[in-house]
Amino acid sequence: MKKFIESLSNVWKIEELKNRILVTLGLLLVYRFGAQVTLPGIDATKLNGLTDQTKEGIGWLIDVFTGGAFSQASVFALGIMPYISASIVVQLMGIAVPYLQKLQKDGESGRKKMNQITRWLTIVITLVQAPGYIFNLYRTLPGEAFLSNVNPGLISPFAFQFLSVVILVSGTIFAMWLGEKITDKGIGNGISLLIMVGIIARMPQAFIQEFSTRVTNNNGGPMLLVFEVIIWLLVIVACVLLVMAVRKIPVQYARRTASGEFEQGGNRQWIPLKLNASGVMPIIFAQAIMFIPAALAGLSSSETATSVSTAFQNIFGWQYNLVFALLIIVFTYFYTAITVPTNKMADDLKRSGGFIPGIRPGAETSEFLDKIMSYITFPGSLFLALIAVFPAIVVSVLSVQPSWALFYGGTSLLIMVGVASDTIQQINSYLLNKHYDGLMKSGKNRKAVA
Repeated sequence: MKKFIESLSNVWKIEELKNRILVTLGLLLVYRFGAQVTLPGIDATKLNGLTDQTKEGIGWLIDVFTGGAFSQASVFALGIMPYISASIVVQLMGIAVPYLQKLQKDGESGRKKMNQITRWLTIVITLVQAPGYIFNLYRTLPGEAFLSNVNPGLISPFAFQFLSVVILVSGTIFAMWLGEKITDKGIGNGISLLIMVGIIARMPQAFIQEFSTRVTNNNGGPMLLVFEVIIWLLVIVACVLLVMAVRKIPVQYARRTASGEFEQGGNRQWIPLKLNASGVMPIIFAQAIMFIPAALAGLSSSETATSVSTAFQNIFGWQYNLVFALLIIVFTYFYTAITVPTNKMADDLKRSGGFIPGIRPGAETSEFLDKIMSYITFPGSLFLALIAVFPAIVVSVLSVQPSWALFYGGTSLLIMVGVASDTIQQINSYLLNKHYDGLMKSGKNRKAVA
């Protein structure tokens, strides 16, 4: 603990890192403040219907991803989810559209163009979702909650609806801008951090509800609550192991002679291939897709559509979790394939005079790395899917409150653990570059190099 406290104090000795952390905290504070600002023309004291809609199920998940803004009828009510949806579409189109495939291979310039396409697609998706959200408000809230109904002479219903759509679209664009600024000017992972702070904001309320159920209402007592907390901590440990687990591939680097030739017998190093190279993105992608069936089924009143809507709105049902787990496995393979460039790794290794013992440099090395990634991605995807559906297990076995059960795994816990781990690594890189021990490292502190 003493070493950890010393490492925290070292953070403030690095001016650049301190400024980045302060910028990140400031932008996150702006986002949390905006999540509490209700749309103009809506009475914030009459949102009980919307709050009830987001107490559990799909509504709760949407509210978590928006940091509570959805249930507050906030200017950030759509949150960052349209951007996530746009990212999914662009990534999927990158497989089939030659122009996007070319951009993916163009390095930094291609990445900037892909980001621009994602931004424009985000606006298009938001323009579709914003009227749907306004329609949901009219369906959920009482008529006196709208200023256009109470005083139509002040603002007409059409003007309210139009302005609300403009504000919702602007709110999503501003949230996207905040995320990108955190990535550029802060400590990175901007979009993921925006989602994470929204999840953490809901955790105290969920635990208080579980505590009240177990202790105050004498439903199991404090011992069962302690048992639940122990299981929760064990699941966190499992998530951390999943995020940090790597398969080390030995690499031999040849020595360069005075004549410029390479000879055998150089330094031996490792290529760390992560068990979960895709991070939390398969969970986010799969969760975004899971919103679609219920939304489409809600457009029809047929018996089949009603059954589909009911099945996919119950996030603790076996149908929902089966499809959810399969999507996670598929997206894990997909995202790993596009984010782990084994061809580039093999080419870089060959140019630097490195080779994997027993494997020829070049194409054979690329095939070997691709095969190893396929092997380790399979158990990694299964473990990821198991953790994602674990909330449904604790609800059925321990009768945990739904709001608290969602922190036992699934999207909420995996995002928190994954983003926290990536953030710590970002901070560690700054500390180690300045010759300080990292946050999670022990050892004697060294003086910073001027």
